[in-house]
Amino acid sequence: MTAPAVAAGRAGSRNRRRWSLQTRLMVAIIGMVALILVIVAVATSAILGQVLQDNLNTKVRESVQLTGQTLLRMQFPPTPTPIDAYDVLDNGRQEPGSLLVLRAPDGTTTGAYVSSENSVVSLTDAQVDSVFDAVGQPDTTTLPVQGLGDYRVAAYQAQDYVGIVGLPLSDVQSTITQILTTVVLVTAGGLLLLAAVIAFVIRASLAPLRAVADTATRVAAMPMSAGAVSITERVPDAQTDEETEIGRVGHALNTLLDHVDESLDERQRNEERMRRFVADASHELRTPLASIRGYSELSLRALRQGQGPDSAANTESALERIQAQSLRMTTLVEDLLLLARLDEGQELVYGTVDLSRLAIEAVADARPAGPDHIWVLDLDEEPVVIAGDAARLHQVAGNLLANARTHTPAGSEVSVTVLREGSDAVLRVHDDGPGVDPALTDELFERFSRADRSRARKTGGTGLGLSIGRAIVEAHGGTLTVRSAPGDTTFEMRLPARPADPASSATERRADQ
Repeated sequence: MTAPAVAAGRAGSRNRRRWSLQTRLMVAIIGMVALILVIVAVATSAILGQVLQDNLNTKVRESVQLTGQTLLRMQFPPTPTPIDAYDVLDNGRQEPGSLLVLRAPDGTTTGAYVSSENSVVSLTDAQVDSVFDAVGQPDTTTLPVQGLGDYRVAAYQAQDYVGIVGLPLSDVQSTITQILTTVVLVTAGGLLLLAAVIAFVIRASLAPLRAVADTATRVAAMPMSAGAVSITERVPDAQTDEETEIGRVGHALNTLLDHVDESLDERQRNEERMRRFVADASHELRTPLASIRGYSELSLRALRQGQGPDSAANTESALERIQAQSLRMTTLVEDLLLLARLDEGQELVYGTVDLSRLAIEAVADARPAGPDHIWVLDLDEEPVVIAGDAARLHQVAGNLLANARTHTPAGSEVSVTVLREGSDAVLRVHDDGPGVDPALTDELFERFSRADRSRARKTGGTGLGLSIGRAIVEAHGGTLTVRSAPGDTTFEMRLPARPADPASSATERRADQ
């Protein structure tokens, strides 16, 4: 294929692709309807033409009988001169346009026809000869007559006369022409009306699709790469009728935009949490690093200045502080590593855990750390046994008790309840302290979330305890929630009460072993 042909083909393809859906639908529908109407018109004209021709054949045969009877009547009494066609038509009752060509026994040929004014007009010799030359059988046939047009004729014989009778086809042809003209005009008008109706219907039907396209275009033009993004564009409710196919597209786009908007909001919240997390982690690590640096410089200065009476003691104290800050940093890094592993679904070793015994041990550990608090245990008569990681669940319970001890004044009562509710095992830690600040309730389980914004060391640890607790509980398929009011704060750990799988507990190990 030559380059011009390829280019022409591509241009044609582009032109075809430029057609809109409305144009394609209109062309397809109108073209199909037009084709059907043309076929119907042609078929109707053909059938009607055949019917009219059959009627004309019947009239021709009736004219044959009429002229034959007239000719026989004119032969009695016999006349010495031959009868010509003019006399037969003049004596008979023939309709306008009737034609008669007659050959007498002596070979004389005459012809005549009835004009539109109902007068008989003789045919010329040329016309008579052309008719006789064209007709050679008694069946009806069509032939052109010079100067008169097409005729439907039939031959007959009466005594010694041979006659040819004909009727004009002009009436049949004019009728068919009128019908075709009417069909063409009606078809054209109908197609124009159909085009207008289809254009209106298609345009109204495609309005939801245009609304979807406009909405998608506006959304696509919005910057969404960074920062707080809110997608407020939606397909109008009038264009989201779920009972229609296109309306469902609009509804689906709105649902998609809702999900995208929620995802963008969640992304922004995650970015803000990540920035806060980095700032908090940096702060938590900066303090021990500064202490380590200061005490190390102090130790180096003492070593450089030589041995003094207090040099050994100062060096030992500095090393102890360095060790303490290192341990603090190690604890923080290990907590962060634990959270990362829990997020990845690692770090748990499943086995059978007696939640009642776990609560007893956690309270026993908490009493020495908070002797000025009242510790209460409320356990079911039957042990509450679940499948889980005993060490990690003990860590959660310890964090909850430490949180209650730290944020309640001396003399507060802290109660631990373990029970079974349906298919869940529940551990609740309740205290009658001042409660949780409502402004912190939503972010209480976030990493580095602390009630004391000043980050004073006496008010608690790094702010990872509750976030680690929730991560451990969720890794077990459970939930950790809080309900707080002044004098009534309850942390609830709810876990599925299912037995441990011996095979899985025997094969699962910690990721770092």
